[in-house]
Amino acid sequence: MIRVDAVWMAVEPLDMRAGTEAALARVVTVFGAAKPHNAYLFANRRANRMKVLVHDGIGVWLAARRLNSGRFAWPKDVNGSLTLTRPQLDALVLGLPWQRLGEAGIITVL
Repeated sequence: MIRVDAVWMAVEPLDMRAGTEAALARVVTVFGAAKPHNAYLFANRRANRMKVLVHDGIGVWLAARRLNSGRFAWPKDVNGSLTLTRPQLDALVLGLPWQRLGEAGIITVL
């Protein structure tokens, strides 16, 4: 598996037709650089599709995920980007409310 030390979420939507080069250009624009062993998350405007770009230290990987029903819990009232923990990422890709996961993985009410 690919090692991921940090997960970054871009709040602004990404056109899901974007390929690896366009997604990498967006990472550089939003985050300043694509750092090794970091994952960068993007969603479309409806937040039912997500792309993840991972820099593994040698090259980049681009993966896509689509929910058949429902939406990803994507923030709309935050500017720029957010960082996520691994448990939050795991919840996000399943379509669960990742914002409610605390540091210890305990679900709390916001």
